[in-house]
Amino acid sequence: MNNHVYIITGVSGSGKTTIGQLLAAHLAYPFADADAFHPPENISKMSAGIPLTDADRAGWLLALNQYIRQQKNGLVLACSALKQSYRNQLAQGVAEDSLHWIHLYGEMDLVRRRMAERKGHFMPESLLVSQFDTWEKPDAGLLIPILQTPEEILRQIISTMALPTQWGLAGLGVMGLNLARNFARRGFALSLYNRHVSGTEEKVAEKAVNQYPELKEAQAFESLPDFVQSLARPRKILLMVNAGAAVDQVFEALIPLLEPGDVIMDGGNSHYEDTQRRQAEAAKHDLFFLGVGVSGGESGALNGPAIMCGGDAQAYAQVAAGLESIAAKDAGGQACAALIGPGGAGHFVKMAHNGIEYAEMQLLAEVYGVLRWDLGYTPDEVAEILTQWAENGLQSYLLEITIAILQRREGSDWLLDKISDKAAHKGTGSWASIAASELGAPLTMMTEALFARFVAALRDHRQVMAAAYTAPQHKVTLDKDDLKQAYQLARWVNHQQGFQFIQMAAKQYQWQVNLSELARIWTNGCIIRSELMQLAQEYLSDSPDLLLHPDLKNTVTALWPSLQRTVSALSFSSRAYPCLMSALAALNGSVTAHSAAHLIQAQRDYFGAHLYERVDDPSGKKYHTHWE
Repeated sequence: MNNHVYIITGVSGSGKTTIGQLLAAHLAYPFADADAFHPPENISKMSAGIPLTDADRAGWLLALNQYIRQQKNGLVLACSALKQSYRNQLAQGVAEDSLHWIHLYGEMDLVRRRMAERKGHFMPESLLVSQFDTWEKPDAGLLIPILQTPEEILRQIISTMALPTQWGLAGLGVMGLNLARNFARRGFALSLYNRHVSGTEEKVAEKAVNQYPELKEAQAFESLPDFVQSLARPRKILLMVNAGAAVDQVFEALIPLLEPGDVIMDGGNSHYEDTQRRQAEAAKHDLFFLGVGVSGGESGALNGPAIMCGGDAQAYAQVAAGLESIAAKDAGGQACAALIGPGGAGHFVKMAHNGIEYAEMQLLAEVYGVLRWDLGYTPDEVAEILTQWAENGLQSYLLEITIAILQRREGSDWLLDKISDKAAHKGTGSWASIAASELGAPLTMMTEALFARFVAALRDHRQVMAAAYTAPQHKVTLDKDDLKQAYQLARWVNHQQGFQFIQMAAKQYQWQVNLSELARIWTNGCIIRSELMQLAQEYLSDSPDLLLHPDLKNTVTALWPSLQRTVSALSFSSRAYPCLMSALAALNGSVTAHSAAHLIQAQRDYFGAHLYERVDDPSGKKYHTHWE
């Protein structure tokens, strides 16, 4: 495609320059405006409202023809070329198969309004009548009405002329399909790929194009080589396939099809170490590989997710416009998308996000359990209580959907009562707990939430245990305002642990993660968006440690007694409330200046000669005692 020339014609005010610049940017071609080639005497005549003659245009057309023939790396040219004879002169000596005509046309009143809005152009509106009189309908090329937006016209050009598309999406499950629709709604020309599996996955991309109006101009593929060839350089390919082996399979198949500088993005929930391994492999082939954390579920993918990118800054610069265009917007209108850091930083913080999410969900489940079974409220009444909480400073996406779930009926019954309590997980929670163990990060609430799901998954065993044992019965006496404040403080402890976890990883891997910027990204689009997150963004801009911020310190001090009373009351319940109890343990542990861990160090030294440090020797020297 590098030696192709696209000439966009039309009367003054038809949008030639705007469309030409968009097309040139899409193709990564140079752009030229034919007006810049007019000699001074032509500009003077037009500025005075005097129409040019064919003789006036002769030298101009010759100069343009020579310029076109000199281009070796492609060209997009905006040129009036109103007569067929002018177009013939421009085409002299240019290979027919490399020259492409795009003609813009519209009603005079529309063009006149556009010209009236244009500032600083030498062509006066008075010449418009003569231009319309001169215009001859072209005998070749693409004829496009200008009633559409520039972006819509660009998509029509790309689709009709089978030009390279701007973005490629591989994998059209729910998330991939909704991201594709999101891209298309924002004016991006797309190539869509989904593998062919006889009987189960056949013509998936083609069906998507036919089903969704916004995808009607997308190109559909089942052949990976054809998909790759349809993309403009440098290629931008977003993988939306299952984490693990499937990513490796597509990645390895893409490598021989791509060229240096192309960008592959993994938008799934991949492990950050896998992402770093793939980045190293891509670099061997002069390719870029970005790990892209995408949060917001299927609704977020369609309407605006939060996007956390990890990898090379040069690669992110190539894809930033696209990712930031489809992302959710924060309260100030800024995209909830950013380069978090190099390497696997993007997928790491997505993993941490999911860990925070686990604990947030478990906390809400525990609050619901307390209110319904220990305090005796119905689901409708619980929903009303939670609605009041949301209206008084505790608003969050997860709280909103919890209220909706509690209110949902199936016939006269609550739908919730018909859903099995066998909880599931997809791996990111386990990864977070493992990574926390490796880093030495006290991710206690996330891990308790994960283990609570493990316990829930053993439903059959729980049924047996429940039949075998009768737990001691005590009435739980608890004020629901105390429960509200305990929940509020537990959330802060959860977020503190999550951001501390990220900070420790950033230090270990030298990622330089901006925690306040990350919190900003999480203020919209993602599952853990909330009023709390908006405050966290503000607090983290002052201090990397949430609980040491002066404003939050006052909040913690005020709420702490409620968490103590709540956990104390719930210790008499026959139900488990691991996250609420873990929150208090974590808070107590974090403010314990002298813990009982010195006994553990002595024990380790006693049986294993593991050594210990002494408080009366600040040098860090290791000691051993012969205990027997």
